This record gives sequence, structure tokens and C-alpha cells, in this order.
Amino acid sequence: MFAGSLVALVTPMQPDGSIDFDAWSRLLEFQVANGSAGIVVAGSTGESATVTDEELRELLLRARKTLGKRALLVANAGTSSTATSVERARWISGLDAVDALLVAAPAYVKPTQQGLFRHFEAVAAASRIPVLLYNVPGRTAVDILPATVGKLSQVPGIVGIKEAVGEPTRIRELVAACAPGFEVLSGDDLTARDAIGVGAVGVISVTANVAPRAMADMIAAALRGDRAGATQIDQRLVALHRNLFVESNPIPVKWAVHRMGMAGAAIRLPLTELSPEYHALVTESLFAAGIVVN
Repeated sequence: MFAGSLVALVTPMQPDGSIDFDAWSRLLEFQVANGSAGIVVAGSTGESATVTDEELRELLLRARKTLGKRALLVANAGTSSTATSVERARWISGLDAVDALLVAAPAYVKPTQQGLFRHFEAVAAASRIPVLLYNVPGRTAVDILPATVGKLSQVPGIVGIKEAVGEPTRIRELVAACAPGFEVLSGDDLTARDAIGVGAVGVISVTANVAPRAMADMIAAALRGDRAGATQIDQRLVALHRNLFVESNPIPVKWAVHRMGMAGAAIRLPLTELSPEYHALVTESLFAAGIVVN
């Protein structure tokens, strides 16, 4: 179910920091028109740390209204508190608008592997919809090890993982450790093509914010075993994969979306707009991928 190219979508904002819902609709239409299989709402790329529950609810309801059944809708539900994550899982899964929850490891608190297991188990028990784990040690400072993911793959309701450790050996370990049907998605654009070659079924992508069609086509080629075709597409995107992270995500990609004329450049503190010294680099990366900018 959760396969192909899904996008971790930016949250567009007005100059005063409020959410730009007109731009939100434009971004959603742009994604489905260009092959994205799913939309992840208010993940780290969507500035999850600053999006309130009320804003998240409105983003999700408007996204479902815009998307209909044309794409999967995945909501970020993870926080650093198990109790808060459980409460989020309850109310989000009760909306009848969302297909799955994405739940990252609790950031900053650095739980043990047993603590991670019990955290995700509690969230899954509270949710009425499937749960996707999210392992991103670079942000959370804790790694959900393959053995722990293997145990979690046996928990009812936990159906997959977004794995941001960009190493093929990690993907192999996950596939080997997990129950049949458990879906491994790459969370690292730069290595997503290689991840599919060793068992991943798709990607949750930052690059897809600006190059959804190319990402969808690359992932589709990789999934059908067309290594040459996937490589040819991916080579055009390598500069984007790298340079959309010259400053903390989503700073560069939000600026890139703005340069494409899709949304404003506003971003919430403590993040700031892309430093001028990186403007040319990100612009050149967009040109290399064949993307027209203003």
C-alpha cells in the first residue's frame, strides 16, 4: 500500500507566519498531477515542531478534500512524549481523512530500545489506522535498530518504516528482520534508488517537493528493475538530493519551492530563510534537474 514516491510536503506560510491554505491547495494539486503516490503532512519538512494541533487538523482536512482518493494521506503524529503521541494518534485517526500515521522516534530524550518498542506499541494501540515508523537518528539522536524494528513489525497496526539511515546494508537488515509484508521506505533521497535495489518499496522524499515527476519516474523504474532508466533519471537529481540540505531541512527546499512560484518564502523561527550564499547553488541544482524558476 505504501509504495512509490511519497512527498514530505512543505507547509506554505504567509509573511506573518500563518499558513497559506491557497498555496497548500496548489502544492497538493502539483504533487498529484506529477505522480506522487502520497503526501506526508507536517513532518520535519513541513515544520512539524511549529505546527499546532489545530493547524494540523485543518491541513489534513483540506488535503483530503483536495486530494480525494488520488493519493495517500499520511499525518505526522510523533512527539517526544509517549502520552502526547498517543493522544495525537487518537484524534488524527478519528478524522476519517487520513490513511496512516508517521511516527518518529522521540527526539532529544534518547530512550532505550525497550523504551522505543513500548512507545511505538502504545501509539499503535491508540490508532485506528496503520502506523509507519520513522527512523532519523540525525534529528532524534536515537537509532531504532533493525532488531527492534523486527519486533515492532509483529505489532498489530505497525505496517512499515521510513528509514533515513542512508546505507544499503541497513535496508537489507530491515527486510531480513521484519515480518512479510512490512514495508520499508527510504527516507534518504540520495540513496533511495540503491535502497530499492535491496528491498525498499519506495521513498518519502524531500526532492519530490520540487521534482515530483522525476522522483516518481525514477522510483517506478527502480521498482520494475530498470536500473539503467532509474540511474539516468537519478543522475539529473543528484545535485538536488545533496544541495537541498546545505542548511537544515526544510530551509533550502522551501526557498526552492518559492523560486518556482508555488508558495511564499516565509518560514517559522527558529528556522530562517536560506542564506544568500547558497542561493546560486540551489538555483543551479534546480536548473540541472530541468526545473524552471523565477
